[in-house]
Amino acid sequence: MDTIHHYIDGKTTEGRSGRFGEVFNPATGEQSAQVALAGADEVDAVVAAAAEAFAPWAAMPPMRRARIMFKFKDLAEQHLDGLAQCVTAEHGKTFSDAKG
Repeated sequence: MDTIHHYIDGKTTEGRSGRFGEVFNPATGEQSAQVALAGADEVDAVVAAAAEAFAPWAAMPPMRRARIMFKFKDLAEQHLDGLAQCVTAEHGKTFSDAKG
């Protein structure tokens, strides 16, 4: 069974709390994965990483930030079918609704 881990400071990090939540496919009712639940130390690490990233992002010229965001948009559009498939599997939306 797949485990969905945390993404902290640019890297995938396994949960340390030892607690997991079940992820169900709403179309079948079957458990499709488990998600690691964060402990206080992991939440603190996320907040610290975000606080550290804020100053350089805020100091970046708006045009450069816009280019980064447009690159993100381009990547999301290139991988739209795969993203929609994830939404369909985890949230029960139809594929066409998920793409919308």
